[in-house]
Amino acid sequence: MTLLESPLTFASVWEATVDRRADSLFLIFEGSDGQVSEWTYGEFDGIVDRAAATLVSNGVEAGSAVHMALANCPAFVAVWLAAIRLGAWVVTSDPMGGRVELQGHIQRTRPAVGVCASERVDVYRSACGSLRVVVIEEQDPAMTVLGDDPVRSWTVPAPTDRAAVMFTSGTTGTPKGVEVTQANYAFAGRIMSAAAGLGETDRQLVVLPLFHANAQYYSFAASIWTGASVALMSSFTASGFLGQAARHRATTASLFAAPMRMILARGGPVDDVLLRQCWFAQNLATEQYQTISNWLGCRPRQLYGMTETIPAVLSCDPDEGEHSSMGRVTAGCLVDVQRPDGTTVEVGEVGEVVVGGDRGTTLFAGYLDDPDTTAASFRNGWFLTGDRATRDVDGRHFFDGRRSDILKVSGENVSVVEVEAVLAGHPAVLEAAVVGRFDEVRDEVPVAFVVADPSVPPPTTAELDTWCAGRLTRAKRPVRITMLDELPRTSVGKIRKFLLQDFNHGGECPR
Repeated sequence: MTLLESPLTFASVWEATVDRRADSLFLIFEGSDGQVSEWTYGEFDGIVDRAAATLVSNGVEAGSAVHMALANCPAFVAVWLAAIRLGAWVVTSDPMGGRVELQGHIQRTRPAVGVCASERVDVYRSACGSLRVVVIEEQDPAMTVLGDDPVRSWTVPAPTDRAAVMFTSGTTGTPKGVEVTQANYAFAGRIMSAAAGLGETDRQLVVLPLFHANAQYYSFAASIWTGASVALMSSFTASGFLGQAARHRATTASLFAAPMRMILARGGPVDDVLLRQCWFAQNLATEQYQTISNWLGCRPRQLYGMTETIPAVLSCDPDEGEHSSMGRVTAGCLVDVQRPDGTTVEVGEVGEVVVGGDRGTTLFAGYLDDPDTTAASFRNGWFLTGDRATRDVDGRHFFDGRRSDILKVSGENVSVVEVEAVLAGHPAVLEAAVVGRFDEVRDEVPVAFVVADPSVPPPTTAELDTWCAGRLTRAKRPVRITMLDELPRTSVGKIRKFLLQDFNHGGECPR
């Protein structure tokens, strides 16, 4: 399943683009205070050099891990690129994550140094123990905390060297660490820049969080591959998105359906929006799609991908007339829809989306320290996504559901098993079950059903909300917690979750 004969490193892609585009604009950053800063490729390469010096002075060398808990800011980009050029690898966590989640990521990856924001340093230090910490002022465009002495020699990493570990929810309840290589980032840049038709004059508008694969793969890697520029916003604002697109003369962007619905609810049409294309994932209602197309000035293009698949392996053509389709196979990728026995489905038949390629080059390298889960995720060389789809005669794919233990909350995978484990960890909880509930803005949200431990005073739902807030990111926190005397079960003891779903839709309380 070879797709790329001579894989490149992402470090070499950055260096080549800097050489070719040194005097061209690379990054625009708009801070939360509205202040705007700009750097050319050559200028930002100097910032990357300073970031590398800071990492080296804190014990980072080739093969080291660098943990990052930063919101969107120039320092995130600089540290990310510096680590990759040093032959090290980054671990990117939600900067708003609680102590327990941060601690888990740090303990599992054993980084040489951690990088966090000054605003959240207390929580970070409580999670990292004795780890060295570099504290960043996220809104400081000068990045004064970075070192001044240039790195005198750079490691030359190999294409299959690890460049990142990104944690994503899995059905086991414990987030899986997806290993991303130098070649993976380069491949993402190559495929996604071609799919978007990016040129050097294009400008990406990035509002999605940088600690996620979407912004790294589809926006930054693609722009660096091409030599395009990026307008990075400190955070997403539904009412301000279109104004930002116009103000920074962005030509392309990437969103999920949920942020688009937020824009429709809180924003309004803005003059001088120059977007020629916008990626999105998940479906929009026909009326919503028509309105957002008018506001953006282009027809958003749906795509499908995972952290593990590296680029979006399915994507709609620019002139695609069916907005509910996930698209056709992206040029340069291998995708099939298969039955459980590995045979290919017929047109219109539901099957599982599977992705082919070379591990560590065009597909992720594996799951961190988990060869059994990695092996179980492949069948005959195909990566099993767990998502179901149908295909029509024109090769377009249509989503048909996902594994029952994974919810899609505003585009983020949320494992109900993980949420259940957190709730069950409360000293006054006997057991918990979590299911998804449809949400007009976020697609799905988790709701929980909890049985109290009868040997101790029962917890209040407010106490459980606080418990979850300290251990789960916002997308994973239940929007409602219902206390039950017992969970409904089958004769062999399995929880009858369909009864819990019925209760979500107005049915009687399950018994």
